[in-house]
Amino acid sequence: MQILSRGAALAPFGLALLLAAAASSAALAQGVVVERAMPAPIVEIVPAPPRVGVAWVPGHWVWRGAGWLWVAGHYVEGAVPAMPAAIVETQPPRPSPEHFWVRGHWGWDEHRWSWRPGVWVRP
Repeated sequence: MQILSRGAALAPFGLALLLAAAASSAALAQGVVVERAMPAPIVEIVPAPPRVGVAWVPGHWVWRGAGWLWVAGHYVEGAVPAMPAAIVETQPPRPSPEHFWVRGHWGWDEHRWSWRPGVWVRP
């Protein structure tokens, strides 16, 4: 009787282990998301403004073609608002194992910050 009671006590643990393994297999079947992360910001020294009425656009990374490109800080006419917070995006399914994810990010477009949505990229 003792052996049977021990076996019965281990049954819930065995079921939990089986369920955990199944959940892990399901996660692997969905695939691992490979992300091409944005590099760390480059520290820039902001020079004195060349004249009154200009504002500094801080340097920032943008995705161009096949990689991240640093857009150096520069002065523009008028006011420059702070870069908005990143937008949380839902990733669509990965098109193929060769694709990697590039997160959405903000970039400066002449007179304003503009959101570039995340995208799957194939090298």
